[in-house]
Amino acid sequence: MATPRLQQLQSFLENSPNDAFILFAIAKEYEKMDDKTTALENYLLLKQHHPNYVGLYYHLGKLYEQFDDFDTALAIYTEGMEVAKAAGDRHALGELAEAKMMIEE
Repeated sequence: MATPRLQQLQSFLENSPNDAFILFAIAKEYEKMDDKTTALENYLLLKQHHPNYVGLYYHLGKLYEQFDDFDTALAIYTEGMEVAKAAGDRHALGELAEAKMMIEE
């Protein structure tokens, strides 16, 4: 069942179908609802259409960890680190590097 927040976000998306933040927020809302599969679908849609959206990679990697898919999580963190470097986002780069290191240990 869609929450009022999810309904509002989906309405926003109808008006701005290419808004990366709205896609991200929808994925996060599905995570809050514990609908990991739909959250994953939305993260992957965001990645397909907005591969330079730095904030995506940490959350997508963490979701793959919840699915016990650590190889894919590592690949996502690595890819995200490259995106963060290109964007000059040192904070995201540090978070992604730490998440990756936690799996590798």
